[in-house]
Amino acid sequence: MEVTGDVNFWIGLIEIIWINIILSGDNAVVIALAARSLPPEQQRKAILLGSGFAVVLRIVLTLVAAKLLELSFLQIVGGALLVYVGVQLLTEGEEAHAEGHGGGGLLTAVRTILIADLVMSLDNVIAVAAAAHGSTTLLILGLAISIPLVVFGSSLMIRVMDRFPVIVTLGAALIGWVGGETIASDVVLRPSVEAYPWIHYAAAATGAVFVVLLGRALRKRQQP
Repeated sequence: MEVTGDVNFWIGLIEIIWINIILSGDNAVVIALAARSLPPEQQRKAILLGSGFAVVLRIVLTLVAAKLLELSFLQIVGGALLVYVGVQLLTEGEEAHAEGHGGGGLLTAVRTILIADLVMSLDNVIAVAAAAHGSTTLLILGLAISIPLVVFGSSLMIRVMDRFPVIVTLGAALIGWVGGETIASDVVLRPSVEAYPWIHYAAAATGAVFVVLLGRALRKRQQP
């Protein structure tokens, strides 16, 4: 697919950017939760590094996502990992934030961002790959343009979380919701979910409630 003079290229580029705007909301929440307990200077580095590595990761995932999603138990493991990340962000993030931006360190925040984005992007990259129509140039360009959108969204979420602490709990619940959805989407469970669609929403709601309840319980135990 040529860049110049091809209407389909520009249509595909707009589609990829739009898809990323819609699908990057939960990723912005993860980045904000992971970075909010860091000092302001390290917050910016965590957001930039996390977003940059996440985009590279998505490009790689796009090439293999369709095959990965057909592997049994992969999404169950990924969903469970995402639930763990949600609980960790709700407990450790709150504790560090309360201590005055002590934080677990820049590398810890970036690692958390990458783990969460790896799991949350498996389904999303399929939509991006479809819009790219096999063009690696279009795929890379579209995702690269999307970096500022994720960075801006993450920075905005940090300010909102500082002003309204309840957003932290809602953000952790969102991560748990996506984790439950990911588990219910696994190949092994697909026949049951197709037969009983309510299982999908029940799993998502269970993930959200589990993250919030366990996170609060662990946070309460950590308090003197």
